[in-house]
Amino acid sequence: MGKSQSLEVQAKCRPCPLQQADWIIITDRFGQCFVTQVQTEQLGEGSLEHQPGARAEDGRTSVAVGVSDEDDSRDTIRLHRKEEKNVMRYYLFEGSRYVWLERRLAFCKVSVLDDGWTCADIHLSRPGLSQQDHSTRRKVYGPNLIDVPVKSYLRLLVDEVLNPFYIFQAFSIVLWICDTYYYYAACIFVISAISIGLSLYETRKQSITLRNMVKMAIDVRVRRADGEEVLVNSWDLVPGDCISVPTEGFLVPCDAALLTGECMVNESMLTGESAPVMKTPLPNGPQAGHVVYSPEEHKRHTLFCGTQVLQAKSYVGKEVLAVVTRTGFCTAKGDLISSILYPKPVHFRFYKDAVKFVLFLAALALVGTTYSIVILIKNQVPLQQIVIRALDLITVIVPPALPAAMTVGTIYAQNRLKKQGVFCISPPRINLCGKIRLVCFDKTGTLTEEGLDVWGVVPVENSCFLPITHEPRRLADGPLLYSLATCHGVSLLNGQPIGDPLDIKMVESTGWTLEEADGAEAELCEVQHFGMKVLAGMKPPPLEEQPHGTKHKTSAGILRRFPFSSSLQRMSVLVKLSGDAPVEAYMKGAPEMVASLCKKETVPVDFSQLLRHYTTDGFRVLGLAYKTLTTVKTFEEAQQLTRDAVESGMSLLGFLVMRNVLKAETAPVIHLLRNANIRTVMVTGDNMLTAVNVAKSCRMVEVKERVVVPATTNPPPSNSSPTMPPRARSSQKACTSRMPPSLSSRPVTWR
Repeated sequence: MGKSQSLEVQAKCRPCPLQQADWIIITDRFGQCFVTQVQTEQLGEGSLEHQPGARAEDGRTSVAVGVSDEDDSRDTIRLHRKEEKNVMRYYLFEGSRYVWLERRLAFCKVSVLDDGWTCADIHLSRPGLSQQDHSTRRKVYGPNLIDVPVKSYLRLLVDEVLNPFYIFQAFSIVLWICDTYYYYAACIFVISAISIGLSLYETRKQSITLRNMVKMAIDVRVRRADGEEVLVNSWDLVPGDCISVPTEGFLVPCDAALLTGECMVNESMLTGESAPVMKTPLPNGPQAGHVVYSPEEHKRHTLFCGTQVLQAKSYVGKEVLAVVTRTGFCTAKGDLISSILYPKPVHFRFYKDAVKFVLFLAALALVGTTYSIVILIKNQVPLQQIVIRALDLITVIVPPALPAAMTVGTIYAQNRLKKQGVFCISPPRINLCGKIRLVCFDKTGTLTEEGLDVWGVVPVENSCFLPITHEPRRLADGPLLYSLATCHGVSLLNGQPIGDPLDIKMVESTGWTLEEADGAEAELCEVQHFGMKVLAGMKPPPLEEQPHGTKHKTSAGILRRFPFSSSLQRMSVLVKLSGDAPVEAYMKGAPEMVASLCKKETVPVDFSQLLRHYTTDGFRVLGLAYKTLTTVKTFEEAQQLTRDAVESGMSLLGFLVMRNVLKAETAPVIHLLRNANIRTVMVTGDNMLTAVNVAKSCRMVEVKERVVVPATTNPPPSNSSPTMPPRARSSQKACTSRMPPSLSSRPVTWR
């Protein structure tokens, strides 16, 4: 429909400057043409400052919607004045809203207004927005809604019937009726009608199913700038709103940065990983003002839309607070749904070959028709019969029932997929599945069992490795035991530990138990026991349950967690032992990364050899390290420490060696795929030698096949996102990836 709409606009409108356009023709990088209408919104006298924590002195607005004019590098939305009112110009494209930016002289995705926020800016949003600012932002950003369009049966019928095959089929049926082939024409008509009807029904039904799956409308408690808390519908949330996360958890209706407390979140809807993830507060402090907030870089501090918060706990204040950063199709869930609704166009070779086949048959039909016409004319057959016979020859050579047969086959395949829980709103793409030549697998939890078993601990003493200890609970009191008991992201939900299976297995191997309590009495007990408030306490097993010869009596309190990051390849915690012991930092992660952050004199010379020994045998190895922080005296001081300051100059404690058992069904599935000439690939963040061992165990890599292990050097560790100037980063995004392809160059506009 894009081409026809484009011709209609060109016929009714005239070219004009982009900022004056009423209609815009968009041509994407795939050559697809779209037409959209520019809409306007009157903003009145509200304000919309770029910085989420900023406030206008008089509470009123300038004509601009954006940032202060003091910084020329920042963007400002210049609103056209019509009848002395601020009017915003925007259009909708594939569910997303694009607003006019006067400084850039272009329409940019509305999320560009949020680019350049620093972590400090987001923390400044804690008081919340005023009602006036909220109303203005609601007009600019639109509703917080991911709407899946469901086409009517009439629109689906038009899209389906306009297929060239069905047009030819309709022509054939009319021709057969003219030639009194009533029964044959009726059979083809009934078959085609049934196939089209089933196709329309299944397509619309699955569109409705998808819409119901992503539809979300819940009540959320929002803070206002005047200190009042109001209950609003999730559709009315806007970036900058400060929301309160219920302690019992909820379904997150937007992307939000966590400000206070900790949340245990199930992100399986987005990542497919069933293990809950611990979310911690966004970094705050002097350095936070120079760190640009990024959902990708700060995903361990971000609650993503569509995920389920299982439990929320507040340690500073009474509430768990978060600031809305993305809404609607700009969220992580919105990106996922958008990729489903508006996928990259696929040009099926099947259809190209089918067209070539039909054209070849049409050429034969043309030759036959010409010969038939000549013969019929020589035999003085009436003109009407000559036309019918000539055209009938075309329907004999080119099969008119071909589209019906193709549709029936697609519907059959669609029903088979539906029984397996697989839905497809674009049935023609099912044909593409038969062309799969590569399948990628994750390792842990996919090829191997979900959980890991602790094989043992290899301690380091005097810069030398000691023999492996297969039962960590037999370790003597010391940093190695405390690191195993405390360096994790495990939490309690209804009295049951939840978190990463690796962390749970590690804690279970020590025999220690996690204790979490809320309330003033619990806080008083913590102060008396540890000398300060703690997030959670780790208690050693009762004396009667401890192995002979070990008497663990010292409890440990977790002051702060720096959650695991795949980019940093590590996690760390700050721990306070009972009594007058100083605060200590414990870290675990990839052995090479941990060793790079340790003092050289604490790393044994045979570090690489021993690591290679265990990884070659298929074990998963983690490095453990610690250091003492004598300067930290209070819980508040622990919250102010940066990750850079904690994870440096540490002492290596040893290795945690874990084994991962292959699933019983893994080897047969890999064997089946290889026999089908489908290449299999493993994608994992584990040690390369461990991955090679698993690949050989499941015959993804044959025993006699050659494996090349490249030698690499670790990049320097980094704890923060790139320090490119905020506006430079946002400007680059706005003018490239965040704009429709055609608008990044010279769009065609019409008025």
